[in-house]
Amino acid sequence: MKFSEIVQKLESASNSLISNAAVDPEIIAVAPIDEAPIGTLSYIEGAKFATFVRKTSASALILPQDEALQKQAIERSIAWIATNEPRLLFAQAIALFYKPFRPDVGIHTTAVIHPSVQIGNDVYIGPHAVIQAGVKIGNYVCIHPNVVIYPEAQIGSSTTLHANCTIHERTRIGADCVIHSGAVIGAEGFGFVPTPTGWFKMEQSGCTVLEDGVEVGCNTTIDRPAVGETRIAQNTKIDNLVQIGHGCQVGANCALASQVGLAGGVKVGNRVLLAGQVGIANQAHIGDGAIATAKAGIHSDVEPGAIVTGIPAIPHKVFLKAAAIYSRLPEMYQSLKQIQRRLSDK
Repeated sequence: MKFSEIVQKLESASNSLISNAAVDPEIIAVAPIDEAPIGTLSYIEGAKFATFVRKTSASALILPQDEALQKQAIERSIAWIATNEPRLLFAQAIALFYKPFRPDVGIHTTAVIHPSVQIGNDVYIGPHAVIQAGVKIGNYVCIHPNVVIYPEAQIGSSTTLHANCTIHERTRIGADCVIHSGAVIGAEGFGFVPTPTGWFKMEQSGCTVLEDGVEVGCNTTIDRPAVGETRIAQNTKIDNLVQIGHGCQVGANCALASQVGLAGGVKVGNRVLLAGQVGIANQAHIGDGAIATAKAGIHSDVEPGAIVTGIPAIPHKVFLKAAAIYSRLPEMYQSLKQIQRRLSDK
C-alpha cells in the first residue's frame, strides 16, 4: 500500500503525528532498520540510532520527534512519520501487514468432547483436542490441536489456546487471553508437609484464575494452591519458561520475562516489571510499579516504584556503586597490605 495510506490508518490509532508528504513510496512490508530493503517501513527510537537513517535502504521510517533525524531522512528521500512513541506506532504498523493464523470455525472429527461441555458461537476446536466434563467455552475461542482441558474449566470469549497446552480442573481463563504451546495452567502446586516418616501430600483443592487479556508464553506453568486461588490480573504478559507458584497474586499490566520464578504466596502489584531469571521467595510482596533487573534474587518486600538488582536484591543505585567498588577490590587489597606493612614496621 502507499505510504500515505499507512499514515492515514496510523493517524486514527495515535495522536500528535507529523509526516513528510514530499514522497509517497509503495510499502510492501515492515522490517528491522538494519536489514530493511527498498519497499519496506522501519523505525528508530532516538538520536543514538541516527547512523541507521544514513545507512538504511528502507523506503519509509517511523521517527521520534527529532528535527535533525527528520532532516536526514528528507536528504535521503526517505518518507517518514514522526511520533512521541515510535516503537508503539511501529507495532501498530506491523498489524497492518500481518494477521496471526486463525483456523476456520469448526470442530475437528478427532476432537474428544464430553457431552456436558458448553460451546459458544464461532469456535474452532482442532484435531485431537480433549475437553472434559463441565467445561464452558465462550464465543470465538480458538483451541488448537492436542489441547487438553480438564473438568469444570472455563475459557472466556476470543481466547486462543495454542497446540499442546494443558488447562487443569476448575481453572478460569478470561476473555482475549492467549495461552501458548506447552503452557500448563492450574496444575497442582508444590504442597508437601514434612512428617517424621516422610512427606505428606497436601491436596491442591484451589483454582487458578487468569483475568481478561492475559498472555502466557510457551512452557510456562501457573500452579493452583491448596485452598483459595492463584490469580493473574488483567492485561499481564508472561514470557516463556516462567514458574508461578501456588497462591500467587500478580497484578494488572505486569510483564514477567523468561525464567522468572515466583515461590508460593508471592504478591505482585500492578505495572511491575520482572526481568529474566528474577527469583522471588515465599510470601514476598512487590509494590506497584517496581522493577527487578535480570537475575535479581528477592527475599523480602520491595517498595512501590523501587528498582532492585543483585542477589540478594538491593536498590539498583546502591548495587551500581558496589559493583564499581568490586572491580577495584584487587587494587584496594594491595593498598591494604601496604598499609598493614607500614603499621607493622613502626
